[in-house]
Amino acid sequence: MTTHSTIEKKSAFTKLNALGLVPQIIVAIILGITLAVLAPEVAISFSILGSLFVNALKAVAPILVLVLVASSIANQKINSDAKLKPIVGLYLLGTLCAAFVAVVLSFIFPTTLTLDIASASANPPQGLGEVLSTLAFKVVENPISAIVNGNFIALLAWGLGLGFSLKQANEQTKTMVHDFSEAISSIVRIVIRFAPIGIFGLVANTIATTGFSALAEYSHLVVILLAAMLIIALVVNPLIVFIIMGKNPYPLIFTCLRESGITAFFTRSSAANIPVNMALCKKLDLHEDTYSVSIPLGATINMAGAAITITVLTLAAANSLNIDVDFGTAILLSIVASISACGASGVAGGSLLLIPLACNLFGINNDIAMQVVAIGFIIGVIQDSAETALNSSTDVVFSAAASHNITK
Repeated sequence: MTTHSTIEKKSAFTKLNALGLVPQIIVAIILGITLAVLAPEVAISFSILGSLFVNALKAVAPILVLVLVASSIANQKINSDAKLKPIVGLYLLGTLCAAFVAVVLSFIFPTTLTLDIASASANPPQGLGEVLSTLAFKVVENPISAIVNGNFIALLAWGLGLGFSLKQANEQTKTMVHDFSEAISSIVRIVIRFAPIGIFGLVANTIATTGFSALAEYSHLVVILLAAMLIIALVVNPLIVFIIMGKNPYPLIFTCLRESGITAFFTRSSAANIPVNMALCKKLDLHEDTYSVSIPLGATINMAGAAITITVLTLAAANSLNIDVDFGTAILLSIVASISACGASGVAGGSLLLIPLACNLFGINNDIAMQVVAIGFIIGVIQDSAETALNSSTDVVFSAAASHNITK
């Protein structure tokens, strides 16, 4: 009987594990809400699971950003063909526009979050001048201190510096840096595999202590994120394509959303959607020499959805701490978010682990930033799918538009 019971338990665990991360997170959210409603005091005791998850993210994120940026720059192999340059320019322009749209929506419909700020601290800057001054001093911090203190601005600068320096290194050294980056990424993947357990603790504790108001906050946050992504997909991208092609852009837009975006929405991976995009480019009769490079490259640096996520969640954190953000500082955030987003595809957990980097601009410490990251995982069931759909479909949109412009 005991053996039979053990086999049944293993079978149930195997089935749950086979569901995948997103269904597991959905189950965790439902269980957390249920426990909070039925036994609030018990639910609060599970807050330790959420705290452990957040602390694990805090521990691994700084070193991840450093090695990931250094590796991606050092091993970058961008075709120097002039045909590729307009596409790269469109990728960067689209990402910057996405961050700007996110800023505008966040100013019109400000979002606040329920955070544990009792023991946390924030040192908000006073205007753009102080932001730039603080930014300059953060950039030159010792990298070891930056890792310990969670100074993501310095880690980004050191990562860029090391990456460009290592571009001149031999292939063995570059391979070693890449392997080290993969090793750190694998550790992050292990941490994120525990996301359902951590989210269960976070949701249970949040609902038990604050009621369902937190869920209303999350729904507002999701609406802002989705609205920004829809504006980019259906307004900004068509406008850019129209300026380049000089004709109705919507047949191309809707084709890419239907044949690339829907697949990417469910796979939640720009890399996994590369074959779909390559086949679509062939169907659109684009130059293979161009799209064979632009599509894989777009899966790495064309991150409009990630820029939106980073910007919206960072400004939500600032609003939650009553930090007054002027529009000039918010535009600077757009630029930082755009640069950060270009490396988001290589980070397990996508854009979420780059939020602390943007939070550094406003003096928001790592404790608060990682709580925002944890909220990002809760809404990631919708946010990450929509983000990937936007990113991946836009790869084909801009490749097609630029190719048309070249061959006119």
